[in-house]
Amino acid sequence: MKITIHRGINQIGGCITEIESSNGTKILIDLGHNLPEGDQPSKDQLDTPSHLNEIIQGVSHIFYSHYHNDHIGFEAKVGDKVTQHIGALSLQMINNLREHMLYADSLHEDAEASLIALNKFQVYTSNRREQYNDIYITPLPISHSAIDAHMFLIECDGKVVLHTGDFRDHGYHGEELLQQVGQSLKQPIDVLITEGTMLQRDDNRVMKESELQDEAVELLKTSKYVFVLCSSMDADRLTSFILAAQRQNKNRRIVADSYQTKQVITIKNSALAPYNDIFVYNFRYNTESEIDRMKRHGFLMFVRHSDTFQKNIARVLSETGINPQQVLFIYSQFKGYIIEEHKAYKSQLHDFVYKYEWQVEYLHTSGHASKEALKTLCEFANPTTAIIPIHKEKVGTLQSLNLHVNCPIVESTTTTNDIEIIIK
Repeated sequence: MKITIHRGINQIGGCITEIESSNGTKILIDLGHNLPEGDQPSKDQLDTPSHLNEIIQGVSHIFYSHYHNDHIGFEAKVGDKVTQHIGALSLQMINNLREHMLYADSLHEDAEASLIALNKFQVYTSNRREQYNDIYITPLPISHSAIDAHMFLIECDGKVVLHTGDFRDHGYHGEELLQQVGQSLKQPIDVLITEGTMLQRDDNRVMKESELQDEAVELLKTSKYVFVLCSSMDADRLTSFILAAQRQNKNRRIVADSYQTKQVITIKNSALAPYNDIFVYNFRYNTESEIDRMKRHGFLMFVRHSDTFQKNIARVLSETGINPQQVLFIYSQFKGYIIEEHKAYKSQLHDFVYKYEWQVEYLHTSGHASKEALKTLCEFANPTTAIIPIHKEKVGTLQSLNLHVNCPIVESTTTTNDIEIIIK
């Protein structure tokens, strides 16, 4: 058995793991873009066909742990010889996104190609063990800032590998799902491949998503008119703010554009969130009665960072006659994006957030495992041969957790227990 970490040993995002059996069956776990830095577009050598072809040469199946762009993004360039797999709800969420992208001239061609590829995807089923040549895969559902995220239990050449993808235990059902993963491990794990995003972050306690919802309720008491900037793909976060608004004032209008509403409906139909319908704000036409309801009862409106949405916000303020100083703007994404000294700083996003003289509040929690959750996972998985940490910034950071396990942390090429591990 051979495990190749093509990317991820010292970078967050763009991670690619290859598993190859002794008979030559090759599969990939995730095939996504490198993350951009600041305002610059992502730099990815896999955008060059020759580099991408080198990665997928001989690969028969690709399994995507979830739909974030740093895990999926090359699906249209893979080709029909490779079967691509993802969860059913993940497929719907990314289809919604690609269909929305069709409306942007600069994105239309890529979105169209992606939709053609997505239409050929195979859907895997949570907790169902399936055989792909001589490799067995069992997808295990887990909590993340993407709904329908999965770990993968991989059996190959008599060895067992657990690949975590991105996960956390502080989202809705996070602890419960992590416990279910532990219960699913009926046989010893040889190799654990785990994300380590939070290893370089501070040691502060990570807020639970339910606690974020409670804090949102308190924040909403301070303002009748609220804009919220969060990911339109983050089911937990959308749920937190919708439920917070309904708890704080059942008459408050919950507003989104047609794309965000489509994602909300997809989430709601999954039975994840027991919330009421929301109002679709039509930026071309709204009845006077709806505008009056927004002003009279107040609103929570989801917004997105774009020039078009900047105009839409201006229109909402104009049509309702609300002074920006009456508005609360909640920023619910990674804080580094709006801190000038941070390497991830996005100046245009910063300007979007602070466009008006409104009150800005930061309310966010990570989509990734805390150090405590990482330690818990490593110790209950208790691999016998190796732990390979990926999706992290530096080599050597997992060692800081002082794990109680009887196997090495592997971050360089080695062969152990008949498993060849290649770190590129």
